[in-house]
Amino acid sequence: MTSTTEPHSQHGLRPGDPPPRRRGIFMRPGYLRASWVTPLFFLIGMYIVVALRALAGWDPVYDWEYIVLIAGMVTAPIGFLLGMGVFDYWLYWISGRPTVADDHASHGAYSWKDYFKVNTDHKVIGIQYLVTTFFFFVAGGFLAMLFRAELAEPGMQFFDTQTFNGLVSAHATLMIFVFIIPAFAGLANFAVPLMLGAPDMAFPRLNALSFWMLPVAGALFLASFLAPGGAFATGWTSYAPLASEQPFGQVFFNMGVQWAGASSIATALNFLVTIITMRAPGMTFWRMPLLVWANFTTSLLVVIATPFIAGSQFFVMFDRVMHTSFFTPDNGGYVLGYQHIFWFYSHPAVYIMVLPGFGIISEVISVFSRKPIFGYRLMAVSLIGILVLAFSVWAHHMFVAGMADWLRIPMMISTLLIAVPTGIKVFSWLATLWEGKLHLSTPMLFALGFISTFVIGGLSGVYVASVPIDIHASDTYFVVAHIHYVLFGGSVFTIFAGLYYWFPKMTGRMFDERLGKLHFWLTFVTFNLTFFPMHWLGLDGMPRRVADYAGTYGALNMVVSIGSFVLGASVVIFAYNIVVSWARGPVAESNPWKAMTIEWQVSSPPPVFNFDEIPQVVGGPYEYGVPGARHAVLRGGALQEAHA
Repeated sequence: MTSTTEPHSQHGLRPGDPPPRRRGIFMRPGYLRASWVTPLFFLIGMYIVVALRALAGWDPVYDWEYIVLIAGMVTAPIGFLLGMGVFDYWLYWISGRPTVADDHASHGAYSWKDYFKVNTDHKVIGIQYLVTTFFFFVAGGFLAMLFRAELAEPGMQFFDTQTFNGLVSAHATLMIFVFIIPAFAGLANFAVPLMLGAPDMAFPRLNALSFWMLPVAGALFLASFLAPGGAFATGWTSYAPLASEQPFGQVFFNMGVQWAGASSIATALNFLVTIITMRAPGMTFWRMPLLVWANFTTSLLVVIATPFIAGSQFFVMFDRVMHTSFFTPDNGGYVLGYQHIFWFYSHPAVYIMVLPGFGIISEVISVFSRKPIFGYRLMAVSLIGILVLAFSVWAHHMFVAGMADWLRIPMMISTLLIAVPTGIKVFSWLATLWEGKLHLSTPMLFALGFISTFVIGGLSGVYVASVPIDIHASDTYFVVAHIHYVLFGGSVFTIFAGLYYWFPKMTGRMFDERLGKLHFWLTFVTFNLTFFPMHWLGLDGMPRRVADYAGTYGALNMVVSIGSFVLGASVVIFAYNIVVSWARGPVAESNPWKAMTIEWQVSSPPPVFNFDEIPQVVGGPYEYGVPGARHAVLRGGALQEAHA
């Protein structure tokens, strides 16, 4: 995203302000400063550990597990963030020096280099999120292809069981914590302020910090493979007390979750304040696009739920590192308590990974069917219903864990009830499509693919929500099929839909529609080829998270592995299309999809501060086909007409 607007660094200082202090090349925020501040902070952390152990009389003084934990996972990342410059403005302020007006030198993208440094522009941060999460998506997919190669045939071919479990665990962790959740944050970062008519997020510097914590988390997850004994091998659930007995790679998971969780919470707080306080005049809650509603409810879920997983991972780490007994049974720890705490976060986390996709699909379906969203207000209320019910269903993950029998039936009923607001959304999308003027472009294809796959995932969810069926299917490949139909079909399909939909607005270029459709059909067909047979495998008794299996499952596993390899290869088409189109694709109009929401009423890409004038919202965002309908007044009162 480039702009012809001149940088503001020459215009931000008030008369009488001291000129900005010139810094040497190694003192300027960026990678050069990070290259020496990061190891410096590692040494500081190391000698804090050494000094404390020496004072306590513990031997050895240089215990590298504790040094790597404190210096490598706490102080060195803080040094990296400091070196990159995310704390510079705050440190200047808290040091008591005179306040200097922000010169906006770190705001906006004027060349490709601006995407590789700390930037406070929400549009730049959104693209930084998306590129970074795509890297971790590719890394997580590569790990999946490795363990699917192991599972293509019965027997042990390539990996031992610990390495296999590490591959499975890191795959799931990367996909959940540093791809799906932050990819939605990236799309929302770009689109939500524009949709609200706001110039930026409420806290631009906090927004930048939120992003730069994300690669720290992903790096820790990947670095676990370098630890003695290999990567963490307890699944993305990291169940206690197993996690307390794992090799040192487990601690990388515990700390990576802390960094990813801190990033999510900071982002969610930013979204809440932005949505509540920075809506354009006339933008009531009942005029907000459904993507904004989806991110509002998702942010509430993140703020309420994420501290629970952060606390649980600290306790698991303390049990392993400090020999406490929060979840270990030896000294009275409550083993089942970990599962209660973990799933109290992690089932709402499923909706954190789905609700933003609901908002994206609502935007895409309305635009490409040229119809108003059916039951707009009920769609918004159903998001709130999912938010409330999400905290009442966690124990359906524990039907076979030994929990109290009386808790099973209420949890089964509440789990089935949450299908009601979700079903409202599916029927609303179908009603919106009914007799619409459908345009089957790439974003719309991914939206339709989402509906079909997510419904299959929802139907299998009804089965595993039922106590007797769940007892039979628990820890089998039926559960693997269910979660991938929900999270790949319900999240990854919507991420692709959103990327293709907002790509012209982000870059000012159009993508190759033929390659986009080829990407969709390859993804859709091979996704179903990969995961649908797992329903049969699971109900027939094949357990998940095992490196070997009975020969009777060999044929279907070969089909699944072949499908997964082609599914992984389909991402190459997407990457090629995006990179080449961004470099030399056809120039995009400001509103190529003829949409009504405000982000499409400005240039592509948008100006650095989004709007020359504050928009005036005068109607709903989806009133397609309504004569004279409009959403906003822009540019000195010119009415932005709805496009039929």
